[in-house]
Amino acid sequence: MKVSAHTLRCTECGAGIAGEDAASDFRCTLCGGLYEVNYPWSLTPSGTGSKLPNASALRWLWQERRTSTLPIDQSGVWRFRDLLPIVSDFDRAVTLREGNTPLYELPRCAKAAGVDWLLAKHQGMNPTGSFKDTGMTAALSVAADRGFEWVACASTGNTSAAMAAYAARAGLRSIVFIPEGKIAWGKLSQSMDYGALTIQLKTDFDGCVNILTDLVKRFPIYLLNSVNPYRLEGQKTPAFEILEQMDWQVPEHIVVPGGNLANSAALGKGFSEMLHLGLIQSVPKISVIQAEGANPLYRWFTDTNRIMRPVTADTRATAIRIGNPASWRKSAAVIEKMGGWCEQVSEAEIALAKAQIGSEGVGCEPASAVTFAGLKKLVAAGRVLREERTVLILTGHTLKDSDYTINYHRGELLTAEESAGISAADRVLHEELCKPPIVLEANPDVVLRTLESHMKTVQHA
Repeated sequence: MKVSAHTLRCTECGAGIAGEDAASDFRCTLCGGLYEVNYPWSLTPSGTGSKLPNASALRWLWQERRTSTLPIDQSGVWRFRDLLPIVSDFDRAVTLREGNTPLYELPRCAKAAGVDWLLAKHQGMNPTGSFKDTGMTAALSVAADRGFEWVACASTGNTSAAMAAYAARAGLRSIVFIPEGKIAWGKLSQSMDYGALTIQLKTDFDGCVNILTDLVKRFPIYLLNSVNPYRLEGQKTPAFEILEQMDWQVPEHIVVPGGNLANSAALGKGFSEMLHLGLIQSVPKISVIQAEGANPLYRWFTDTNRIMRPVTADTRATAIRIGNPASWRKSAAVIEKMGGWCEQVSEAEIALAKAQIGSEGVGCEPASAVTFAGLKKLVAAGRVLREERTVLILTGHTLKDSDYTINYHRGELLTAEESAGISAADRVLHEELCKPPIVLEANPDVVLRTLESHMKTVQHA
């Protein structure tokens, strides 16, 4: 398929514009809504045969590219470039060979949740350690293609790391706005290492967004937050990968962490496009899980008046510490269209879920673990059945926030109030999963006696 023109369509009022005509803040000038990218084939009615790309040919082509040594073919985003005609020359796409991330089975977590089969799509295995790379390669390639020299984002950590890395790769200058004291240092260190101008503002994430939105209206700086619709074009590609990895069998459920909420919207778009093109015959339910301390979408779904009320976000899962998510309407539409749910989980539930995933040898950052914590609630409520196949989206690598993990295993993570609210059954699980380091004298006899004692304890467990 040749690179073709695309348009942007407002997801609220339906107004369409050319891609290069978007305002600097990517808001519709008529209603303030967000855009999505449309292609000629997007508007072609399904079932019209030759007007749509050939589904079988696309499957074969995407699989063949995996054996290529070209960087663009080794990218799990640009490998699907036939459905991403957003730049004038694919040879100039900015890539770090993102995507192609593993799909892990989690048998022990499946048993704990009460399902027969559970998978985890680990987006933390991307070059900078999070799912943001898949969106950043797409949006930053558009910025470079259109001749921008400066790019910028507001971030709780992962976006800034991804943007700084891809900007450095493209030879562009980058600016990062982060909320002071509310970001994991592992993420901040990435932005600095990749050469970004890092500015800490004495506000929260939403305050950073407000400052940045004003800035891009005054200077020729390309905005790379998730309001940028090209970010979502890259972030839809894990949906394609999941289907490939499952031999084009569609799982019943996809469970996604909820922060700024663009990721669930992107995955919904990806699965819907596969259905439209005839590559699959159904779509999965998509559910979004939020932390109790940053749960505006959950509150919206449970509000009889359906009014979005921003919250002052407070959660240790820093990647989703967002109280006024920009893409909430897109995400809500995907949940309702695809038959999913929105759930919330506590800090103790997140910590336990993270440790349970880790006990399978699959590490993730706290924000990723909300998916498993939420799945347990969905199963208990009868919304996910035992025999249904579920895929958790793990959005970030475990080393993104190593302090969280260390504090958990030392027993220093949760407050006394949070610990007091843990059920007796979960308290037993916490005790089994906590593995604090043992400090001993450098004496062989002492070490041997300690090991023997530990082994006996394990045998009797």
